[in-house]
Amino acid sequence: MRKLVVVVLVLALAVGAALAVKHLRKSSPSASTPSSSTSTSAPHYATAPLTGLADPSGASLTRPALTVKIENTPEALPQYGLDQADVVYEEIVNGGITRLAAVFNSHAPTKVGPVRSVRPTDQQIVFPLGGIFAYSGGAPYAVASISQAPVKLVDESSAGAAMFRDPSRQAPHNLYANAAALFAFKGTPTPPPALFHYRSSSQAATGVQVAHFTVGFPSIYSVTWTWNATTASWDRSLFGQKIVTGTGVQVSPKNVLVMFVPYVNGVGTFTSYANLQGSGPVWAFIGGREVRGTWSRTSKSSVLNYTLANGQPLALTAGQTWVELQYSGGPMSVTSSVG
Repeated sequence: MRKLVVVVLVLALAVGAALAVKHLRKSSPSASTPSSSTSTSAPHYATAPLTGLADPSGASLTRPALTVKIENTPEALPQYGLDQADVVYEEIVNGGITRLAAVFNSHAPTKVGPVRSVRPTDQQIVFPLGGIFAYSGGAPYAVASISQAPVKLVDESSAGAAMFRDPSRQAPHNLYANAAALFAFKGTPTPPPALFHYRSSSQAATGVQVAHFTVGFPSIYSVTWTWNATTASWDRSLFGQKIVTGTGVQVSPKNVLVMFVPYVNGVGTFTSYANLQGSGPVWAFIGGREVRGTWSRTSKSSVLNYTLANGQPLALTAGQTWVELQYSGGPMSVTSSVG
């Protein structure tokens, strides 16, 4: 009888110990049981090279840069696809008008344009980017210039279904490109090199607060950018109106860089081009503020550098960037938002 009591007591103690261990495992996380902070952490995504934004699809890392020449006259409005470009360059061409070179990588809109002809400045823009260059033709000297750049050239005659005419618009303002189809022409490098540095979301923008500013391009092409606190971006206005795309989207990039550059052979002549080698001043409009620095580039194949007076890299807000290629000494008007 005593032996039976002892056996029962031992079994009871063993069961109790097992239950206690099970309870401890439930209430105390161990190395083999992940904590709630680990299981709910945000996923890590690839970063798009030309915007600094997270790219959940990873598509930006599988494509080259695609640069499309876009008309910027009153007859070209409304333009298509500008809101989906990663970077847009605005350049002065012959006659003092401006043209756009829109660079796509993160997105592939099916209607971009109107597509127009190449100019000598385009070689300076795309040389470090490579990839694909889409245009509608051009003067022999301009075509010869872009032919020296390391890009896959696609014009209306070679694009096939990747370019099309809109019969509801009058030529020559009715040629459009399908970016998704143009990416099929491939190009190198893939992905393109990063062009800018970006500040973290916790890093505040520095500089003087700005309500709006105007880049005094020649003739009627002065462009005004107004800070939109709601979208934390710069609304574009031209020809006395806000610029809205053909899909109803206000053009409003996160950053606007105004580079003061020399135009070789004069401003607005047939053979003039912006020389993007050397160095010069840059006025950067970021996060509702203006900060000034220096742009520099040692060779045509190297990426432009943007630095502050203290030598640190200029840090942009992740998102779309417009680069205004204003001529050296060209007019600028900046209105502070602080009275």
